[in-house]
Amino acid sequence: MAVTMRDVAREAGVSPKTVSNVMNGYPYIRAETRTKVLAAIDALGYRMNISARNLKSGRTGVIGLAVPELSLPYFAELADQVIVAADKHGLTVMIEQTGADRDRELTVLGRPRGHLVDGLLYSPLGLGQDDVGYLKSSTPMVLLGERIFHSPVDHVMIDNVAGTKAAVEHLLALGRRRIAVLGVHPGEKVGTAAIRYGAYVDTLTEHGLEIPPQLASPGGRWHLGVGAEATERLLASGVEFDAILGLNDSLALGALRVLSQRGIRVPDDVAVAGFDNIDEASYSTPSLTTVDPGRAEIAQRAVDLLVRRMAGDVSEHEEIAAKYELHTRESTLGIN
Repeated sequence: MAVTMRDVAREAGVSPKTVSNVMNGYPYIRAETRTKVLAAIDALGYRMNISARNLKSGRTGVIGLAVPELSLPYFAELADQVIVAADKHGLTVMIEQTGADRDRELTVLGRPRGHLVDGLLYSPLGLGQDDVGYLKSSTPMVLLGERIFHSPVDHVMIDNVAGTKAAVEHLLALGRRRIAVLGVHPGEKVGTAAIRYGAYVDTLTEHGLEIPPQLASPGGRWHLGVGAEATERLLASGVEFDAILGLNDSLALGALRVLSQRGIRVPDDVAVAGFDNIDEASYSTPSLTTVDPGRAEIAQRAVDLLVRRMAGDVSEHEEIAAKYELHTRESTLGIN
């Protein structure tokens, strides 16, 4: 016969309610009692009936995470951090990809999900300011990223402006004056590319520097190959540059590959910097100077906020900007 909660209680010498509290992560349990209950669970091989618990509580114990694409390292590493943060609350994460496509992002918002997840972490790239009305949902939600500002939804974001300015200021402090930028989205008004490129322009303008349009190399999806192609176009154009800023790390890493193939020394001839501090940035040759947007903080604070929203403990909607950090490495400083 299947082991029951009463069997565990009897083995541990406590009440079934105490066993339930331990299983559900109730914080106000004495350490000695918790240890006895967990030992009894292990000894008897007890497994909680999750379906029964969910029917009783009206909760699934699952939260959703909707991201543009996991093939971009930033989102893959963010998902990993979200899973870690959710596990601390005893929650499971269900991940779906939108492809940064507006229609698919709207489908995510319109899909009935109350029976699937208790809340949603949502990182849109295809939606614009005119789509704010679609964010109204009966499912608790926290936005990630910067695609929509001042919406009626909690929002944990990257400090793109200050982070980008820090990278550009670093390059300027090294004496670089013709800084090319990879991954620009011409015509974009809201979104990561527009915000980071705008911060790049503002920083150079503050230093009294001209910004030749030839130094802005467009790129659609911010993948390694796009960074390589953008760098090839820069070199083919004949425009002079002494530094490259990739609007994300993949673009910058693609640039490093092309520069190496062409015999262009980094950072002697061209310094390179990126944004996101993905794992590969520490291990490229040379290692990549980059902005860490605070991915772990974003995940933790977003999950914590979503849990509070799910519990009804939050009244006003919150906007939180994570702290960034510039990691200076060999691609701008050279090998010491």
